Amino acid sequence: MNAETRRPLLLAIAAASVLSVGGLAWLARGLLMPANQAGSTTLLELLNDSRRQGAELEKSRPRAPAPPVQQAWATPLRQACPVRDPALQQRLSQLLDDLDQRRRRIKIDPSNFGQRYRRDVYGNPLDPTPRVVVLHETVYGLNSAINTFKTAHPNDDDQVSYHTLIGQDGMVLDTVDPTKRAFGAGNSAFQGRWAMTSRRVSGSINNFALHLSLESPLNGENEGPSHSGYTKAQYDATAVVLADWMRRYPIPVEAITTHRQVDLGQERADPRSFDWSELRRRLAALGVIC
Repeated sequence: MNAETRRPLLLAIAAASVLSVGGLAWLARGLLMPANQAGSTTLLELLNDSRRQGAELEKSRPRAPAPPVQQAWATPLRQACPVRDPALQQRLSQLLDDLDQRRRRIKIDPSNFGQRYRRDVYGNPLDPTPRVVVLHETVYGLNSAINTFKTAHPNDDDQVSYHTLIGQDGMVLDTVDPTKRAFGAGNSAFQGRWAMTSRRVSGSINNFALHLSLESPLNGENEGPSHSGYTKAQYDATAVVLADWMRRYPIPVEAITTHRQVDLGQERADPRSFDWSELRRRLAALGVIC
């Protein structure tokens, strides 16, 4: 570019700089000058009026109704702390260190998960940060659950997913990113909290919950009240995933609960035959309780 070509460009840049400085000076003058000197409403007054109107609008919005009263949740994980097992501690610490490499991520259909809401149906602010973990079981095999999640479900009543699945061999399968909303619980609440994000259905904890489901044993593929339980590998993997979530989010041990507990329809019983002492021993070894 020669000198003649550059000159108009440099003049334009200089003019823009002057205008920018002038604009900033005008803005500062409008914000700082008293109203009796400015002769009109100042920018600061306009900003304050806008904030005041916003606060009044927030107050005027109807509040979401509280969920129905539930039986209070008393965590089994705060019972007598088990004696630390050095071998168990070493094994689980290694599993936790290797968790990111061991996880398998499964892509599921977008109809089976969604964004976390920041406003409820009334326009009130919501905190979408995960604050509770719900334990489930698949009832049928792992592949059955994955195929269900991969299938498109245009009908809201058919949509279902968990953030993470734990296979009987301890395999960790992530199907929904923790920052997203999984559809693990329908009409649900926990300790007097839910979020109303749809006018068609009652409140749910999905907007602030993480859902983890264990693969059921073969003799649990029914609606019976119990089955033979879960493997040691499943308890290992469950403890490691929970420890990871508890360190990443503000989730206390008291907020690790079950589908049975949060279900307001009282139709869910999972996870059946869950041994809390096995999980408690492992979480203690990982140093996240006791």
